Amino acid sequence: MIAAERTLLVLLAAGQSRRFGHADKLAVDFLGQPLALHVVTALAGVPFLQRVAIVSGTRIDFASHGYGEIVNPAPETGLSGSVRLGIAAAQALGASAVLIALADMPRVTAAHFRRLLDAADSVDAVIASSDGRHPSPPALFAAGCFDALLRAEGDEGGRALIRAGQHVVASPEELIDIDTPEDLEHLRALV
Repeated sequence: MIAAERTLLVLLAAGQSRRFGHADKLAVDFLGQPLALHVVTALAGVPFLQRVAIVSGTRIDFASHGYGEIVNPAPETGLSGSVRLGIAAAQALGASAVLIALADMPRVTAAHFRRLLDAADSVDAVIASSDGRHPSPPALFAAGCFDALLRAEGDEGGRALIRAGQHVVASPEELIDIDTPEDLEHLRALV
């Protein structure tokens, strides 16, 4: 187990959301609050070492919710650029791990994040989420993986590490990732 108090929460909120259209996807209303604030609310009680949001172009004020904000100056280079910024912040803090969450996954719970932390048992641990078929974020990367993540490029980010890592299963409904307006409508239909 890696303690939350030694883990940096990295919230990825710098995607270009091309498939969603021109709206600020993270600010779109879902159940009375911006989409991105659902995961922020869900994780408010977890005592992470610190919390950072990697941002670019969203009008969501993560700082007012206790997050440091790191601007990704080149989101067009893919997910790995945001991951590298988060890993650099973790190294600067001396974190034992990073827990990477996506701001467009509004149904993920604190209990699931705690299960990821509980499953981490080494300095090289990679613990990803899975719907039972496909591994995905949220994912925990222990400090032994930081150098590999700093070398990642494009949209791969930590995908190869996630595929090879341990997987903690959650329901597909909890792991819904909102990429398109249709995804959001599907989610609204579920609730």
